[in-house]
Amino acid sequence: MSLLFALTIACYIASSLGYHGYVLFQKRPVYRVASILLWMGFLSHTGVILLQYFEVRHIPVQGLHETLFTFGWAVVGVFLILQIKFHLMVLGALVAPLAALSVIIASILPIPPVEVDPLLKSLWRTFHIGTLILGNAAFAIAFLVGILYLIQEKAIKDKKRGFFFRRLPSLKLLDSMGYSCLIAGFPMLTLGIITGAIYAQMVLGRFWSWGHKEIFAGITWLVFAALLHERLAVGWQGRRAAIMTIVGFVILVFTFFLRFLG
Repeated sequence: MSLLFALTIACYIASSLGYHGYVLFQKRPVYRVASILLWMGFLSHTGVILLQYFEVRHIPVQGLHETLFTFGWAVVGVFLILQIKFHLMVLGALVAPLAALSVIIASILPIPPVEVDPLLKSLWRTFHIGTLILGNAAFAIAFLVGILYLIQEKAIKDKKRGFFFRRLPSLKLLDSMGYSCLIAGFPMLTLGIITGAIYAQMVLGRFWSWGHKEIFAGITWLVFAALLHERLAVGWQGRRAAIMTIVGFVILVFTFFLRFLG
């Protein structure tokens, strides 16, 4: 497992360098190498998760270090799926470093003893955190796309065909990908909150305790629900949607760490 773990980190770091090389020099062979390295990192990452599951009989979502490790895997997985439709090559220059950072931080965090729950509770807890991780990964991609959107929009408004303008895709493509991430992430976030409430009922005897974790989780859901409603009902897109997505993800990150550190 340690060899696969080291291979995962090495591939993600090398892929990050490759994607940044593509952004700088715009050479497709460089992009292909970076993409292959990212796939290699994702496959070795998947191998580590499977080996850990067969070794300790639980998906690695039990603590902050495991959750960050699995989050890095989920971000890359969501990105690779979205690439099938959008082919947003420059986004890899942000996704690969984010995955590498998540895995590296996870590797240096202390590893507490694994909590042993009754089977049903363990399954609910795993499903609860697992769906949240998938939703967070989709929102993380939307956050990165939102940043690229604002950068490209500024370049267009300033009428400067500079470094980013020539390397970033159209605003329409960025907005479309951000919307797809929202459509994918919101149901996962909703499922995560619902299963979390069920797990709380089984463990604490109540669905909702109105603690700071629950309150911020509710705020996060409301922000993304409002954004999704405005996009579907009012036709929000572009700058407003990008800014709202960024704000929502910042709240989500705060809620994420509050869940484990609070």
